[in-house]
Amino acid sequence: MRDRAERRLGLLLAMPAFIAMTVVTAYPLLRAVWLSLYRDRLTDPAGRAFVGLQNYRTILGDPLWWQDVRTTFALTALSVTIELVLGFLLACTMLRIGRGRAAIRTAVLVPYGIVTVVSAFAWRYAFAIDAGFVNDWLGLGSFSWFSARWPSLLVVVLAEVWKTTPFVALLLLAGLVQVPDDLQEAAKMDGATAWQRLWRVTIPNMKAAILVAVLFRTLDAWRIFDTVFVMTAGANRTETLSFLAYRQTVTLLNLGMGSAVSVLLFVSVVGLAMGAIGVLRPDLGGVGGER
Repeated sequence: MRDRAERRLGLLLAMPAFIAMTVVTAYPLLRAVWLSLYRDRLTDPAGRAFVGLQNYRTILGDPLWWQDVRTTFALTALSVTIELVLGFLLACTMLRIGRGRAAIRTAVLVPYGIVTVVSAFAWRYAFAIDAGFVNDWLGLGSFSWFSARWPSLLVVVLAEVWKTTPFVALLLLAGLVQVPDDLQEAAKMDGATAWQRLWRVTIPNMKAAILVAVLFRTLDAWRIFDTVFVMTAGANRTETLSFLAYRQTVTLLNLGMGSAVSVLLFVSVVGLAMGAIGVLRPDLGGVGGER
């Protein structure tokens, strides 16, 4: 009875914030859905007309959309995979640090605290032909990183990994702390190797933290815009889905088509979130403090 009253009180306390967030997020989404059903160009206000799902058919039938999907998928898969591996190694290192643990964890977050646009400009200049130092270090002479598709995407991935790996590491560190030491000791006494303890003890007991890290970074990487905007401006087939929505809406002033791209982007984000939860299937039964 007491637990039920506490849950009801929690819902009542959270309800104002929930309603405010719903209103703030629901109106732009519904507005975008409504605009996506129209042929609406700011350069041709007289030609505004209801076209139903025609904008969606045009987008899904355009090879450019699928090219941008592949580009976004490549950036997301590469950056999130590298960040999870490096973040886990960094989390394990921070877990074993004794003295100065708080200072080190704070210092690790410095890249994540830098504004993304500033970080992207720094990485762009580092790989520039004239002002950059990367080519000198690697002995590549006048090699242009931003003149082809995959070198450009590689630089974007490096910039994303450098900036967000510390955030992933702290999320995974929170999961590592929750792994019971007695399970590790029991597995070690049973003769399990370090690799076996990792896959059979550590990772299964930190699925919730892995899910949070994967969700946060996958959804964020799938909506990547600013890094691409600063580094390549979508050139050399580096345009992402968010950049496509920006170009249709802001550059071409095509509100109908841009809104349709935004709606499809939102649907894909929801699908990614549901897929990640379905694959990882974390056991959150004890998260609420129940024993």
